[in-house]
Amino acid sequence: MLETFKALDSLRLDFSPDSLLILNLTIAFIMFGVALELKPLHFANLALNPKAAIVGAISQFILMPFMTFLLAIAFRNYITPTIGLGMILVASCPGGNVSNFFSSLARGNVALSVSLTAISDLGAILITPFNFTFWGTLFTKVYAMLNASELVRPLDIPFLHVLQTVVILLGIPLTLGMLINLYLPKLTSKILVHVKRLSLIAFGGIIAVMFMKNWEFFLHYIKYIFIIVLIHNALALSLGWSFASLFKLPRRDRKTISIETGIQNSGLALLLLFNPKIFPPDMAVGGMAFIAAWWGLWHLIAGLIMGGIWSGFHLSAKPAIA
Repeated sequence: MLETFKALDSLRLDFSPDSLLILNLTIAFIMFGVALELKPLHFANLALNPKAAIVGAISQFILMPFMTFLLAIAFRNYITPTIGLGMILVASCPGGNVSNFFSSLARGNVALSVSLTAISDLGAILITPFNFTFWGTLFTKVYAMLNASELVRPLDIPFLHVLQTVVILLGIPLTLGMLINLYLPKLTSKILVHVKRLSLIAFGGIIAVMFMKNWEFFLHYIKYIFIIVLIHNALALSLGWSFASLFKLPRRDRKTISIETGIQNSGLALLLLFNPKIFPPDMAVGGMAFIAAWWGLWHLIAGLIMGGIWSGFHLSAKPAIA
């Protein structure tokens, strides 16, 4: 498997500058749609239920990257450093934009889910660059130390470039969306559903096109990437549930924290990956790109499965905003 991943890392994926521009605009549009749902009330809810919010934030921002680091180290004899970095990059990103829907589908605590989305997306502006820089750098050092026979390229993650990218792609659309929601509520109510649907279709379309352009690579490597993402995602969902259970939170809260921990914004990971200021063009990132891209599809499947199980397969979601 290690030799297979070395070959995957060296691949130059067919992802043009035009595709990157469209992905940038799509992620910004998705975050704008997320912000249209955020209201001061949801931040106020944090004060009313601080225990669940704190547990959820710790699970997502601290335990998820740490668990991923340990998992990548445990897999060190089977994966390349690039694959491990892909796992850590995804784990460092905020929750996916569909986590509120899956929480509703699973009969979870939707108000908590929206509050955690607010924390996740706003906090990610600083926490995502920090987590990826810290855990990514530590992983390459530990990998090189434990796998002395492997040549590991020194990793110099430019924190400021990561921060700049995240601020532009998260901070600006989130601020704009929240301002429109606050000052133009009638307009927000008219466009919200359409924005959410369009953003989900657009992101799904980009991921589908990316796989279609690299179809031969996908068919050859998916069985390996599938196993890694399956294990990683299963552990993330279990981590959220177990950590919430440790603090004896209600079942509805445990469902929500599990989903928030296991649903990641892999689109942001792809954007960071294809930013030449962060990852130079001569750096092999094929494995990282496949990890992030497959996460983008898999977490939708996993969310539907978990939502179906927890709802008794009565697949209808309540409104995401209480």
